[in-house]
Amino acid sequence: MPANKIHKPFRKKMPLRAPAVVAPDNAAAEITHKLQKLLAQKGLGSRREMEALIASGRVSINGRTAVLGDRIGAQDRVQIGKRVIRFDFADRLPRILLYHKPEGEIVSRNDPEGRPTVFDKLPHLRSSKWIAIGRLDFNTSGLLIFTTDGALANRLMHPRFEVEREYAVRTIGKLTAAQITQLTTGIQLEDGVASFDLLIEEGGEGVNQWYRVILKEGKNREVRRMFEASGMTVSRLMRVRFGPINLPPRVRRGQWLELNEKEIRRLLALLAKYDPQLGS
Repeated sequence: MPANKIHKPFRKKMPLRAPAVVAPDNAAAEITHKLQKLLAQKGLGSRREMEALIASGRVSINGRTAVLGDRIGAQDRVQIGKRVIRFDFADRLPRILLYHKPEGEIVSRNDPEGRPTVFDKLPHLRSSKWIAIGRLDFNTSGLLIFTTDGALANRLMHPRFEVEREYAVRTIGKLTAAQITQLTTGIQLEDGVASFDLLIEEGGEGVNQWYRVILKEGKNREVRRMFEASGMTVSRLMRVRFGPINLPPRVRRGQWLELNEKEIRRLLALLAKYDPQLGS
């Protein structure tokens, strides 16, 4: 049994509680954007024209001549000649919303069976739409993240970034040592081999046992299917974390919380460390 995958049970109640966004203190550095892209979006010309303008030496950042490849943030002063160019960075920020999905809702705008959908609970948007980052099945509760930024959603869900998903799992019966080894080293599913990156016993009462698991894939019903393949029945499943975002304990089932500007900038800065294109 791999020593780095199994730990002694924690004596804490489920679900796990943590701040909404987990990030080191130095992760609050501001997100930056490509200079030529912002100038083009300002309506000063095409991106190629702005690249030529920068190459001509007529653009400066904080008093120094800009060069191609420069990136700027909200605190930087950009000039073309003596003209100061102002950017409204606040308008560029995506909206990000955390929703505590209860069991009995689907993550789809339309359902032929007429079941309740998570989108019915979200605030109305006039000029854009909420995009779900990942999904939870009908009988799974917990953290769902929504954003208005399709690029952000795609990057968080793309397999190459290996974004961690953390779940609280309640089973009927306790896993054996052999089952734990199987779940953390590789268990065969119909669509391939899957394994948990971490599996921690959280205790329980009677036949009900709690586990905390982490994996970096988002296959359909993967956690349930892994436990079922090991011979265990999952009686409750709840996602408590997606990447650097935890389900805030103050957000109860069926409620949502929208991140403020400071929280969004902190999250984007953290994500940009792993994918610089988020700031492009």
